[in-house]
Amino acid sequence: MVHSLIEAYGLLSEMTIVKPKVASMEEMASFHSDSYLQHLQKVSEEGDDDDPESIEYGLGYDCPAIEGIFDYAAAVGGATITAAQCLMDGKSQVAINWPGGWHHAKKDEASGFCYLNDAVLGILRLRQKYDRVLYVDLDLHHGDGVEDAFSFTSKVMTVSLHKFSPGFFPGTGDVTDVGLGKGRYYTVNVPLQDGIQDDKYYQICEGVLMEAHTAFNPEAVVLQLGADTIAGDPMCSFNMTAEGLGKCLQYVLHWRLPTLILGGGGYHLANTARCWTYLTGVILGRTLSSEIPDHEYFTDYGPDYVLEITPSCRLDRNETQKVQEILGSIKGNLKHVV
Repeated sequence: MVHSLIEAYGLLSEMTIVKPKVASMEEMASFHSDSYLQHLQKVSEEGDDDDPESIEYGLGYDCPAIEGIFDYAAAVGGATITAAQCLMDGKSQVAINWPGGWHHAKKDEASGFCYLNDAVLGILRLRQKYDRVLYVDLDLHHGDGVEDAFSFTSKVMTVSLHKFSPGFFPGTGDVTDVGLGKGRYYTVNVPLQDGIQDDKYYQICEGVLMEAHTAFNPEAVVLQLGADTIAGDPMCSFNMTAEGLGKCLQYVLHWRLPTLILGGGGYHLANTARCWTYLTGVILGRTLSSEIPDHEYFTDYGPDYVLEITPSCRLDRNETQKVQEILGSIKGNLKHVV
């Protein structure tokens, strides 16, 4: 749906379409353990969701061991690595892999619909050329897998804005989680509550990213733009529109650094396609027509058939004083970054 809508708006002609390579076992093992990859490959070939060993690898429940999942994960991971390589080769300043952004997967387990952490694989590839990489995660959920992967290093800074409340997945990412060892203060978490809208979200995002960029001075950026923050998403949490995310994206793009763009969550399919198509337009500097063009999935955009997403009347539970405390704490922590 995403690709079809981007194509329907005539945006493909303004980009270079790069055929991604599938990630090799060796490339995936730059982060994931051999035992996990071998088990995932085995159950994927058999479509075996009852293997007793699967539980310890996080398979089952929200990461079922469905047939062919290994090849799919390798394709998504390979696409992110290919995008990173395009940036390193100077072929483009911005590279996009909307199906990527699987930010929950751990070294040896699947988690939260994520079987392979393509974001980590992309960052590791970029690190072959760029000394300091900034990872920015604007998904509704905390980017825990990426944070865990780099929590001990000062070479990768992770910044995550996300919903943080009791019982909400994955339950991590409080403002006090700042990294460990050499990586202490190179982890930035911005815990938010339900109902936040574009203006306040952008103010927070810009404030945090300005401080992070100044303190860390990155050479490349990976930006995860999950669309589950958008109004109408079944997660029923934030109350954002694509315009709000677009302003955050523009702020990152104005640094003019090699930038790898990834998707992520988004459970209202038409709104996710609307969002990522709008953001593709932002990257290209194109203003898109409000009317959804006729194409294969046109009927999914009813009843209004427009690109815009209208916020709901959900109450914003982010109190100004609490937000200021969080921002003050982050600013204080970033003073320690060298």
